Amino acid sequence: MIDLNRYGWNDKLNQLKQESTYGTLTHGRVAIVHRTCYEVVAGSGVFRCELTGNMMYGKSDFELPCTGDWVIFQPFDEGMGIIVDMLPRSRTLSRRKNGTVAEKQAIAAHVDKAFIVQSLDDNFNVRRAERFMVQMREENIIPVLVLNKVDLGFDQQKVEEQIRHVTRQIPVFYTSIHESRTIFRLREFIAAGETVVFVGSSGVGKSSLVNALCEKSVLLTSGISQSTGKGRHTSTRREMVLMDGGGVLIDTPGVREFGLAVDDSGALDEILEITDYAQSCRFKDCEHINEPGCAVLDAVSRGILDRQVYESYLKLRRETWHFSASEHEKRKKEKSFTKLVDEVKKRKDHF
Repeated sequence: MIDLNRYGWNDKLNQLKQESTYGTLTHGRVAIVHRTCYEVVAGSGVFRCELTGNMMYGKSDFELPCTGDWVIFQPFDEGMGIIVDMLPRSRTLSRRKNGTVAEKQAIAAHVDKAFIVQSLDDNFNVRRAERFMVQMREENIIPVLVLNKVDLGFDQQKVEEQIRHVTRQIPVFYTSIHESRTIFRLREFIAAGETVVFVGSSGVGKSSLVNALCEKSVLLTSGISQSTGKGRHTSTRREMVLMDGGGVLIDTPGVREFGLAVDDSGALDEILEITDYAQSCRFKDCEHINEPGCAVLDAVSRGILDRQVYESYLKLRRETWHFSASEHEKRKKEKSFTKLVDEVKKRKDHF
């Protein structure tokens, strides 16, 4: 038998299951999403499950199960099942779907912490970390910056200067799979029953970190590329594994682009430390671009607020506003369409 409490099952989830029409069936957590099926960890083992037709064709891509979701399914045969329902999500890490204006893609669900992994080589980019942080705060997921491959050697003073505003906001860990003490500190930060997702670019060592935390090879990794001297991308899917002693780890494929899917820029102001200055602006609706009496611009000109942080703020704010406006327009159209369908049904019933 598998103890699902170790995978994060709790009384709140149990209550949600009892409210489902299918509350008497088997529940489990999605460990891997394949192209046409799902691997689900349940109390009696791991099942390979497909969706019912109603779920497959009656939901948007974002509403379909993703890694970390809790589902209810009907087992049949040996190790097979049909997913009939999904419990309401909370703390879902998502991003704007590539090639779209306001479509969201779910990366992992029921996440407690997200480790933003960057390697201390050419991959290090504090602007990318800021982007991840904003999205995580949107869903009340605790962001953690993990600066990996410290064994490569790096200019620590330069790095610390660049992430000074980040360290005031979130925990930061320096790690290397070749230095066990750094892995031990990271492992101590993961509590039993917590779910942690690893995000970052290809080649930063996410899978290797997961293996080191589990103290065994649970995920496939590649060696160092002879041509670039960097780790080669291995993960091609989002995969959930259980860490000995507690903690659920979700590895994700590397992403080149992480588009924000945020409706409110409030978290952005807080993360980039704009809020304190903005409160002193002459105008309450100040946009911090060219308004007289703008305390944010004054802080930039005096060197109190880093200019690169300020420019990052403007860029991310534009992206947030664009997504929010597009999302609002999309909802407006969906509401109008639903209203039209209801009117057609009423006419049909009348005749």
